[in-house]
Amino acid sequence: MVQKAKILLVDDRPENLLALEAILSALDQTLVRASSGEDALKALLTDDFAVILLDVQMPGMDGFETAAHIKRRERTRDIPIIFLTAINHGPHHTFRGYAAGAVDYISKPFDPWVLRAKVSVFVDLYEKNLKLREQASLLRRELDGGAGEAVPGSLLPELSARLAAVEEQAEALTKELEESAGAAAVSTAGHLERKLAALRRALDALEPGSAAPAPEAAES
Repeated sequence: MVQKAKILLVDDRPENLLALEAILSALDQTLVRASSGEDALKALLTDDFAVILLDVQMPGMDGFETAAHIKRRERTRDIPIIFLTAINHGPHHTFRGYAAGAVDYISKPFDPWVLRAKVSVFVDLYEKNLKLREQASLLRRELDGGAGEAVPGSLLPELSARLAAVEEQAEALTKELEESAGAAAVSTAGHLERKLAALRRALDALEPGSAAPAPEAAES
């Protein structure tokens, strides 16, 4: 059974959260409510999210401050943030949103179809990235499990083909991110590609007559 992606909805007004849930329910993902910046940060301590919809104007910790805390944490810094605001103070206000780490900035009232489409893109990217990580992790375990032992020659082509498939998907994901996502998401994809490159070097080193991989490659 495929695990649903989690979407964090942050707004201090219950009616706004209800409206967001109504708009996004068609995506059939797990919607998590947070009524304040503090509640959002608590939710992010335990769960992984595909995207965060964050209201700018909230009492206490506002959206900008909440985003700053999210981006400072290693665990959450790469999660896409879409700011939602009922006010528009011009370019400076919008720039502040992007400077805080937002991948998008939407003014209320917004078009439900547009918002749902934007969120859908990030959910799709999250699912693809998760699948790539799982495949890369599986391949890494297989390689590590054979460390110091001779790998059967018949197994090398199979491992190489599986890694090639993951590399192809990672390349497609990176291109998709560059066209539709922000710098944070692109950075995450780049980190994944570097790990795959290290796996490729380790696998190539298992070929007969190949030199052992450099220490830095093995540690990536």
